[in-house]
Amino acid sequence: MFQDLRDSNSSKFQVSEFILLGFPGIHSWQHWLSLPLALLYLLALSANILILIIIYREATLHQPMEATLHQPMYYFLGILAMVDMGLATTIMPKILAILWFNAKAISFPQCFVQMYAIHCFVGMESGIFVCMAIDRYIAICRPLRYPLIITGSFVVKATVFMALRNSLTTIPIPVFAAQRQYCSKNQIEHCLCSNLGVTSLSCDDDKTVKSIYQLLLAWTLMGSDLSLIILSYALILQSVLKLNSAEAASKALSTCTSHLILILFFYTVIIVISITHSAAMTIPLIPVLLNVLHNVIPPALNPMVYALKNKELRQGLYKVLKLDFKGN
Repeated sequence: MFQDLRDSNSSKFQVSEFILLGFPGIHSWQHWLSLPLALLYLLALSANILILIIIYREATLHQPMEATLHQPMYYFLGILAMVDMGLATTIMPKILAILWFNAKAISFPQCFVQMYAIHCFVGMESGIFVCMAIDRYIAICRPLRYPLIITGSFVVKATVFMALRNSLTTIPIPVFAAQRQYCSKNQIEHCLCSNLGVTSLSCDDDKTVKSIYQLLLAWTLMGSDLSLIILSYALILQSVLKLNSAEAASKALSTCTSHLILILFFYTVIIVISITHSAAMTIPLIPVLLNVLHNVIPPALNPMVYALKNKELRQGLYKVLKLDFKGN
């Protein structure tokens, strides 16, 4: 699709590929960042694969969905693990190739496909966070109705809806970017094909409509997701504060703490990246570094936080590793 767009506008494209320069301002020693980034990537892959193995093998997690009260949450965790691996794999192989082999060139189709995949996976992760927030809200605030609402059908429908929403609504972003004119500049001060980094090289004059659509899309999707998450946890907090049992309140809050930590990090970085790009910072390394870390740290942290905060996952981990499980 992107190749066809490029061919139909061949008179407008004066360059055949983009050059990803890496981290701005530190090109001479940026290769030293390859070790921590590679370790983060390996951690993300291994930890998420381990989560999937635990969910698949643990007997309490793969019974019929209606038989286990909290099982739908594990299905969402499994989906989140796959999304996390997809997001990290979308960018990390190319970044490591830049840092290790100086392979900075990327073709137009590859660049726009990467742009699409990043937006799609980020949106999907945001959608899964919404599903998990709704799951926690119903489990804590409407426990008697939980088995009736959060069923296998609900999980499938919610997942399909989020997949369709993000795969379809993000198509215009790389399509609009591919339709722009790129006259002579092709060097991007970035490690990946970010939308802002690529479109800043365009030499066409009519950027307003496309930029407005991309801005509205980002804030509509992420803004609506974040609003639903905040509303869900606000209602959870309100319900927990009404509990007479301090032990029950502490257990409910502990269940949600790990979710909030990851969600706050995820959305805070997105907001900071948007602000730093809009403010045209004199230190361009900061938004670039944040952008890269935002795509690799959550995939590495998500399984670790959930495994540490969740008794069933912890027990399943020890069983997979052939260790004795101790603790409440």
